[in-house]
Amino acid sequence: MRLLALVVLAAGLASGGAVRAQNPAPDAADAAVPTRAVVDPKGVIELYTSQGCSSCPAADALLGRLAKRDDIIALSFSVDYWDYLGWKDTLANDKFSERQRAYGQARGDGAIYTPQAVVNGATHANGSDERQIDRLIERPGKAAPALPISIRLAGEKGKLMIETGAAPPGVAAKEATLWLAVVSRSVEIPITRGENQGRTITYHNVVRELIPIGMWNGKPMTVQLERHSFMRPGADRCAVLLQQGKAGPIIGAAMLKQF
Repeated sequence: MRLLALVVLAAGLASGGAVRAQNPAPDAADAAVPTRAVVDPKGVIELYTSQGCSSCPAADALLGRLAKRDDIIALSFSVDYWDYLGWKDTLANDKFSERQRAYGQARGDGAIYTPQAVVNGATHANGSDERQIDRLIERPGKAAPALPISIRLAGEKGKLMIETGAAPPGVAAKEATLWLAVVSRSVEIPITRGENQGRTITYHNVVRELIPIGMWNGKPMTVQLERHSFMRPGADRCAVLLQQGKAGPIIGAAMLKQF
């Protein structure tokens, strides 16, 4: 497990060379998924990973298994701060590295490492520790759901419809950002340098873009988007996260597995 302290990272980026990324066609199970999201998931897992991290492939494989579950939303965020080790991550986005740092600051522990699984925007675990991740997902229990705000997604006629519910009675509503994640179901990357040299790794539910699309104030809201305005080549699904603060708790989520 690679650790990164909350200090300025002084590192020179090395050239990554040419790579080949593939997006396999959806399998029969995915093709059968309707254009409405599975509702009321237990939680959201964000895996912070890097192609230059030798500890990450096991976590990437675990995320692939978690991504098949309907009761959670599992997303892969590739970071760029290990690029200097000899391989430039072809899926990385510096905004995702900043998002991970913001989580460390918001929690107050400053813990930034790969592979790191952030659960519901609030807690974290080693991304390859399935037992601990399951414990964090199940911790809230039935009496206090981790994601109390209901979100419904529907994709119809080239449009994405997002309906966000109201704050539960008696619960003070804090302003929250509605985020849209543009996702590729799987991407296969052959790695020719660095710590994973010679390996071909498949990444699952790869977030390509994370876009703020609205602010929620505790009241029901509806957002409609044209598919062509946010989808990009290679992306074939999307997720919505309702999150308090810059890197606070996620209080609602939904995902379309085919769009």
